[in-house]
Amino acid sequence: MPQFDTALAHHRLAYRTDGPDTDMAQTGIFWLGGLKSDMTGSKAAALAAMARATRRNCLRFDYSGHGASSGAFEDGTISLWLDQAVHMFISHTTGRRVVVGSSMGGWLALLLARALSREDPAHFRRIAGLVLIAPATDMTEALMWEQFPFSVRQTILERGHWDLPSDYGGGYHITAQLIEDGRRHLLFQDGLALPFPVRIIQGGEDKDVPPDHAVRTFEMLTGPDVTLTYIKGGDHRLSTPTQLAIIKETVNSLCERSDGISP
Repeated sequence: MPQFDTALAHHRLAYRTDGPDTDMAQTGIFWLGGLKSDMTGSKAAALAAMARATRRNCLRFDYSGHGASSGAFEDGTISLWLDQAVHMFISHTTGRRVVVGSSMGGWLALLLARALSREDPAHFRRIAGLVLIAPATDMTEALMWEQFPFSVRQTILERGHWDLPSDYGGGYHITAQLIEDGRRHLLFQDGLALPFPVRIIQGGEDKDVPPDHAVRTFEMLTGPDVTLTYIKGGDHRLSTPTQLAIIKETVNSLCERSDGISP
């Protein structure tokens, strides 16, 4: 059963902690899911199981309007979900952490790192690395607004929202405030320098976050250790047993590197 954080005004955020209650000096995991996904998805569950098996602490949570958390999805913005990610990282994790973000969660992982580097260097130093799975960097602009036909843009401007169909069921209620707020958090123009290792994992057949978008993220980042790995034939889900094994191996490798177990 999930636990609930009620420290942020007007929101009740569901979260789960897997592995030992304390970090036991081992690097832990912090999970950030994608748009309209929740913390029970296959990738989050696989990392939670790995955390239990390797005696690492793993924290996963649902943004407001997602999963078991309170709130309406259409009230969400990147600013709101980023604030929640920062709060959960600071309030519910200790010690070194590998931050793993999927799709929108990849963008939020980068924004989390940037926010902590500017506002809380002590917590920023706890980030041992990032694993970005099909990162939807700047998605509200690069993957939504810039790709929408004129008629869809007009609908959003006139009505304040538009329902984006989804292959995963339910669709996405895209609001004008989500688009407008997203422009406060764009990364591609200025880039981002990070001092820790960054691993980007991308499906070669991803139609939601195309491979060339992962290349833009890779090229936007500067740092001593940034890599991009393609999984041939992989779609946006990256949830087959082999694909999950690659993700787990990548995360565990960064955890072990942080612990001094591997170079």
